[in-house]
This record gives sequence, C-alpha cells and structure tokens, in this order.
Amino acid sequence: MKLSILGCYSATPRIIAHTTSQILETRGHLFLIDCGEGTQVEIRRHKIKFNLIKHVFISHLHGDHYFGLVGLISTFRLLTRETDLHIYGPKGLKDLITLQMRLADSWTNFKLIFHELTSKSSELIFEDEKVSVYTIPLDHRIYTNGFLFKEKAFERKLNLNKVEDLNIDKAYYRKLKQGDDVVNDQGLLISNETVTFQGHQPKSYAFCSDTAYKEDIIPIINGVDVLYHESTFLESHAHLCEKTKHSTAKQAATIALKANVKQLILGHYSTRYGGLEGFKTEASSIFKEVLLANDGKIFDF
Repeated sequence: MKLSILGCYSATPRIIAHTTSQILETRGHLFLIDCGEGTQVEIRRHKIKFNLIKHVFISHLHGDHYFGLVGLISTFRLLTRETDLHIYGPKGLKDLITLQMRLADSWTNFKLIFHELTSKSSELIFEDEKVSVYTIPLDHRIYTNGFLFKEKAFERKLNLNKVEDLNIDKAYYRKLKQGDDVVNDQGLLISNETVTFQGHQPKSYAFCSDTAYKEDIIPIINGVDVLYHESTFLESHAHLCEKTKHSTAKQAATIALKANVKQLILGHYSTRYGGLEGFKTEASSIFKEVLLANDGKIFDF
C-alpha cells in the first residue's frame, strides 16, 4: 500500500495548506479519498495518471471534502475519458454533481456511476478479488463516513525445489498458489504447506475524517495496519470539539490505542496553529507510533 497526501488541512484552502484529499494505491487500484478544492492540481503535481482513478470515495458533503470533484470530472471529460468512474458518497452527492453538469451542458462521455450511502452501520461498498472497502460511520455535524480498505490474502509462493522433488505437474501450480492441496504424478496427495511459502502479508488502512471522538468505530478498525484520524485541535481548544464535532490529537491517539492499530497518521489540522509538532507531541503521550500527514507527503506501508 502507498498513501499520497494531496491535502490534509481543515476548512479553507491556502497556498501551502490544501484541504482533504489523498490517493491510496493498493493491489492495482488508485483510490481517490475525498476531493477538496484543488485536488486535480495536486494530482498533476504528484504525476498521478488521471485515467487510473476509477473509484472516488467522498466522506461527507462539507466543501473542503468534495468541492474539487465536479472540476475533476470536468477535466476527465475534456481529456475524452472513456473509463467508467464510480463515486461513493452520501445521498445527495449525485444531485449536486449532475445539477452543475446539466446547467453547464457538460455531460460526460463516460459513465458516472454513483453509489449513494445512507446506512448508519458499517457496510461493504466495494469488493473484487483483491480488495474490500467498508464504511466507518462517524460522528460529525452531517452524515459522514470514513472508509476501511482491506487487502485480501495474497497468493502463496512456490518452493520450486520441493515441487519438483515431489513430481507435481505444472498444471497444478495455480492451485498451489491459491492454497490448495494437490495430487502428484504418483497419485499422492501433497499438503500445500509442504511445498509453498506464505505470500505477502495483506495490509489494511482506515481513513477517519471528520469526526468527534467515537469509540463505536473501534471494533470496525481494530488491528488495522494504518489509521488516518482527524486531529483538528490541540488540547488548548478541546472545548471546541463538542460544538464542531471534531477531535483533538490526544483523542485520535486514544482511539488508535484502544483499537490496537499499528500506526497512526494525524491530519485535518486547523490552520490556527503555527506548526504541526504540537499535534505529534500530544498524541505521542498516549500512543507511540504517530506520524504527521502533510501536503505532498507519501507513506509506503
């Protein structure tokens, strides 16, 4: 998995502080997660190929998380895109996007497929043979979801020396990689574990922004490899969390600790602060494995 942070600040975009958007690369997919204003410029800056983005996930309908979407769709149209684009987001997103396109007489020459979300419980919204994506219901001022991306098991690796020693026909190599036991040329059943190695360890990534502190999400994200959790405020402004339905860095770290995650990435910072180190300092007092998101930063995990 590779995570590219295109923007990770709250509220309004600035020259050096872009609103929420990120690209998750996993198992042949480029998933766009949220699409704040200016996202397509950052995609170009990162030299990410537009036509490889086939799935967009929008957490909620506050502008700093989706105002860049109609512009991105318009650019896809101008580039004569032909590939279908799947968009997952709250009910109402389809109306918002298609109204702008209708009034501008700018219908796409590719299929726009909206998957509108209304459930307040976690649900599976995308699945293929390599990846599953689930919603993470959050607690914000309007209907909001995070997203959990889970890689499925990788194929096992062949121990070719043992495979050949035990006279297993090449026709069975595919079944071995899939974890099956097979019969060799002498008719003996060969246990898979005796002739294969475990494949790559599948990874998981949870994106949680925007939300107040919510322990209900802990069973959903329990044990994930990486958690991105909003940390809009430092403790000096914790009193604003209840009104705005946002979290502090310490609250994000508490969720990470209770959910037994391996790594926490902080983001969605308020721009009222002079720097980011205070977020890491406060979170690290609760949970040790803390990283700071920043515009243009790339994480490989």
